[in-house]
Amino acid sequence: MISVVIIGTGNVAQNLASALYGIHGMHLAGILGRSEASLSYFEEKNVVSTDWSNIPKADIYIIAVKDDAIQEVSDALNVEGLVVHTSGSVGLDTLSKHQRRGVFYPLQTFTAGKIIDFKTVPMCLEVFNEKDMEILETLGRKISDNVQHIDSAQRKVLHVAAVFVNNFTNYMYTIGKQICNENDLDFSILYPLIKETAAKIETLSPEAAQTGPAIRSDLKTLHGHLTLLTDEKHRTLYKLISNAIKASNQNENEEKL
Repeated sequence: MISVVIIGTGNVAQNLASALYGIHGMHLAGILGRSEASLSYFEEKNVVSTDWSNIPKADIYIIAVKDDAIQEVSDALNVEGLVVHTSGSVGLDTLSKHQRRGVFYPLQTFTAGKIIDFKTVPMCLEVFNEKDMEILETLGRKISDNVQHIDSAQRKVLHVAAVFVNNFTNYMYTIGKQICNENDLDFSILYPLIKETAAKIETLSPEAAQTGPAIRSDLKTLHGHLTLLTDEKHRTLYKLISNAIKASNQNENEEKL
């Protein structure tokens, strides 16, 4: 039986608690938060507490808080178990107070109010003491079918890549929605296109999957689109990304937008 305490009450903490609760061989010993209000989500199924001086004994303590709070939380913990954080961009050394430390990074996007299926989430693991990898890997495999050993340097680069494919992509959805709204179009008409774009990456390389006027160097269409964009920030982004796509096709001497 592996016992776990989660420190934090946000989106990642909520999803981890949901994934761990009731799993054979796991015991969620408690959820630690800053306030009673923030712990209300967990009260029905879990032992919750705001008492940092009386933290339940556990094998693993998962710090699931914002990146800039990890150091403070780590320094406030006086425990003997394995202490891990869930960040993609914070190094292992941030937990240097603890001899037994590691990283338990779920490579996924987490949104308030949405609980996901952890079985498909890549779990990126790192430990300071190699002997701790066994228990952390056991925990990872209890909730996910995709567990990988990723060190701090690799994880930080992976996080940058994730920002490009997730956060930046979602911002493009925001722009697309704005353009639709401004022209009395329902954004949902683009859902099938969005789904197909994401799905084909599983069978094609991103380079092979690239379509559109920029990769074809269709300047007439590109300039036509620019005349339709009334927001200068959108025009700037359109030109920047289109030129990058054109350059990726090794058309260095072609006209830029």
